[in-house]
Amino acid sequence: MENLSIEVVTGIVKEAAGLMVTDHFTVIQKGTVENVVTTSDLAVQEFLVEKLSAALPGCGFLCEEDGVKDTGREYVWVIDPIDGTMNYARGINECSICVGLMKDGEIVMGVVYSPARGEMYTAEKGHGAFCNGRKLAVSERPFRDGIICTAMSTYRKEYAKACNDIIFDIYMRCNDFRRFGAAAIEICMLAAGIVDLYFEMRLQPWDFAAAMLILREAGGCISGYDGKLPPINDPCMVVAANNQDNLNLILETVHKYVVE
Repeated sequence: MENLSIEVVTGIVKEAAGLMVTDHFTVIQKGTVENVVTTSDLAVQEFLVEKLSAALPGCGFLCEEDGVKDTGREYVWVIDPIDGTMNYARGINECSICVGLMKDGEIVMGVVYSPARGEMYTAEKGHGAFCNGRKLAVSERPFRDGIICTAMSTYRKEYAKACNDIIFDIYMRCNDFRRFGAAAIEICMLAAGIVDLYFEMRLQPWDFAAAMLILREAGGCISGYDGKLPPINDPCMVVAANNQDNLNLILETVHKYVVE
């Protein structure tokens, strides 16, 4: 770990982005029409696993594609080769490569790179969060003036009614909502002070692991249903905000409609 710098990781991620060939890839369904993978996802993940293994010998991996899972190590890379695959497959720019590094179960480094947006978000534990070298800080907006990023649980549509109720309740008390279709980018936008609130009923660890550290290092708050940090081992609800009071307001709303 001593020889592994954030610059090494961002260099590997940028190189991997060259495999996101937007005019020549194949789309493969993963069980449903909503859940797809592209040959670009597979190529990016294979490249990242190879290069990051060399950069940090003895590491483990938790990756989205092909069930790559080896988490019984001190250091574990949590990788989403393309977050927002459906956007990518349709030529929508909201997609990114996400790489988080976990040490003994805690995320200590996060990189979220959106080639189409030209944005490289980075964070190391205790050292702040940055986008293209610019230090990030969450907004100071109150709940009433907040914009929330959210979604309707695309892969588990049985949750749609509860999502709808929660979103409507929050919408009537905040400024507006947005749905970009890429969790990591949305959480990074919260870290950058562009949006202020966030709710997703169910995310996988690789969807939020890297972005979670970026948000926390920018002064934001993030939790699961129980108000504690989201676990990096199972699918879970993710709630986030620019401050603890706003996070609590979202959680109070969630608890009105969802009982775990």
